Amino acid sequence: MMEKDISYFTIEAPTPREALERMRRQYGAEAKILTHKTVRRGGLLGLFTREAVEVTGYVPRVQAGGRKREDVEEAKKKILADARREQALQLILKEIQTLKENMGRPVPLAYARPQAPAGLTRIEDLLRLNEFAPAFIEETVDRIRREFSLEDLDNFPLLQSTVLEWIGARIRIHAPLEAARKGAKVFILVGPTGVGKTTTIAKLAAIYSVGARGAQGAQGAQGAQGAQGPPPHVKIVTIDNYRIGALKQIETYAEIMRVPVACVETAGEFKKYLALAQETDFILVDTIGRSPRDLTKLGEMKGVLDAAGTLAEIQLAVSATTKASDVAEILKTFEPFKYQAVILTKLDETLRIGNLISVLAGLGKPVSFIADGQSVPQDIERASVLRLLMNLEGFQCPRERLEKLFGKREKIADALWS
Repeated sequence: MMEKDISYFTIEAPTPREALERMRRQYGAEAKILTHKTVRRGGLLGLFTREAVEVTGYVPRVQAGGRKREDVEEAKKKILADARREQALQLILKEIQTLKENMGRPVPLAYARPQAPAGLTRIEDLLRLNEFAPAFIEETVDRIRREFSLEDLDNFPLLQSTVLEWIGARIRIHAPLEAARKGAKVFILVGPTGVGKTTTIAKLAAIYSVGARGAQGAQGAQGAQGAQGPPPHVKIVTIDNYRIGALKQIETYAEIMRVPVACVETAGEFKKYLALAQETDFILVDTIGRSPRDLTKLGEMKGVLDAAGTLAEIQLAVSATTKASDVAEILKTFEPFKYQAVILTKLDETLRIGNLISVLAGLGKPVSFIADGQSVPQDIERASVLRLLMNLEGFQCPRERLEKLFGKREKIADALWS
C-alpha cells in the first residue's frame, strides 16, 4: 500500500512573485512554502551585488514504505531551525562589519571620560543656572581639572570660592569719571533703544552736580573732584529730538536738579555748543536709541558725536536682561564709537547675569556703573566686582574673603583717579 511522503525544494527568483509562479509551475498547486528570505547574489568582492528571493518549501509525493507524519513534522522543524540559525549568523556578521568600520574613529566624549566628580557637576550646574556662556563654562571646568586634585574636588566650599575668585578676576572695572584738566569733560552715552540711557544720564547728572541736591551727589563726585573743593558744574545735552517725549523727559529731570539742558541736531550745532561751554566741568550727552541693525542711522549719529573730538569719553549702556548672543552683537556693532566702558542697566529686572559677565570678559570690556531701578539718583552705583559676584544665584559667596581680594584692588584704582 502506498503512503503520502514529502519532497523538499528551494527556489530562487528576482522577486517574490516570480518565485511563487516558478514554484507553481514546477511543483503544482500542492506545493507549500516553509520559509522565504532576501539574499544577495553575484558581484565582485562584495560590490555590485543584486537582491534575490529564496523560497524553501515542500510538496507531497507517494512512495512505497514511506515515512510517518511524525517524520514530516520533524523535518519541517529542522528546516525552520536552520533558517533561524542562518538569520542569527547574518546579524552577527553585520555587527562584526560595523565594528570593523568604526575601528580608528574617535571615541565619543561620553565614553572617553569617566563620570565627573560630584563637586565638579555642582559647579557646572551653578554656572548654567546663572546662564554663563558654554565657552566660559568649558574654560572654567578645564581649569578646575588642571588645578584641583581629586581630594580637593570633594571640598565644595573651597571649590566654589575659588571659582568665584576666577570669575571676579575676569571682571574689569572702569575708573571713575574724571574732570578734564582743561575745558569741559564730555561724557557720551550710546546704546540701543530701550536700555534706559536718558534715565542713566539723569542719574549721573544728579551724582556729579552741585551740592544742595544731597550728600550723595557730593560723595559720588569725589572720584572726579576729590573730597575738597567746589562741586562740579554739570550740563546736559541731548541729540534725541526724534523720540516722542524724549526731550521733555530729560528737561523734567534737569529742572528738578537745576541742571541746564540743551538739544542739538547736527555736528555743527554740537561743536558750537561745546565751544561755548568751556567753563563747564562735565557735559553729559544723551543720544538717540538705535537698533544695532540700523547701521545707517548709527553712522549718522556717530557723525554728530565726532564733533566732540577725541577727548570725549564714550560709554555703552546695555540692559542686563539682554541674552548673551545679542549682548555680543551690540558690543561689536557699537565698536566704531570707540566706547571705553559699559554701563549695565535694569539689573533689577533679572536674576542671572552670567551671560553679561561671559561676553564682557571674552571681549575684555570693563564696567563703569550699575543701574538697578528708575529712581534718580538712588538706583545707580559704581560698578564693583563684589557687587556683580553677590548678584550670582546659588553661590554661597564668602563675602569677607572676596572683599579683601577685590575691594582693595578697587580702592587702589579709585585713589589713582581721585
